Amino acid sequence: MTMPDRPDFDVIASWVEPGHRVLDLGCGDGSLLRRLIETRAVRGWGVEIEDANVLAALRNGINVIQSNLENGLADFADQAFDHVVLSRTLQTVRHTEDILREMLRVGREAVVSFPNFAYWKNLRSVLDGRMPVSEDLPYQWYDSPNVRFFTLLDFEALCERMGLVIRERSVLDEAGQPVSASTPNDLNFLGSLAVYRLTRAR
Repeated sequence: MTMPDRPDFDVIASWVEPGHRVLDLGCGDGSLLRRLIETRAVRGWGVEIEDANVLAALRNGINVIQSNLENGLADFADQAFDHVVLSRTLQTVRHTEDILREMLRVGREAVVSFPNFAYWKNLRSVLDGRMPVSEDLPYQWYDSPNVRFFTLLDFEALCERMGLVIRERSVLDEAGQPVSASTPNDLNFLGSLAVYRLTRAR
């Protein structure tokens, strides 16, 4: 059985053309790839470390490789994919810059989604003296796989420093609805989940 659909999957699917080659890093049970295969006829592969998720992805008919993302993507050739996806996983990765570089080595585009720590409800939790727990940050502090807590503005500053081009950005609230705001600071305050489409500078 696949996991319930996620709003960032809707955004990601809208950026993928029919027949494209997609690599999903930290693919979980393969729900995103299954959707892209069924609706976009993509050629999809997944990378996953957890045994149970690998088995679930295989049951979903996904080509999946069991591997630790922290070890890089040396098994994949340069520009082997049209899109390399890292959905709600970047905050769990220790070598952030390395994985972003590797994504854009093996793929023409990188698609990244992550929870925004500057979302107003998260900030309110911290002001109340507690670490936030929400739809997009669902873990307690003591059992969280997250090793990074960052914001939209932090991520965009990193992209600028690395010379990565932000082609598109979609920011969603907790209900999965798009957020529109007049300034980056307002977007940072109102958005619970961010989805970015990145390329290398030419």
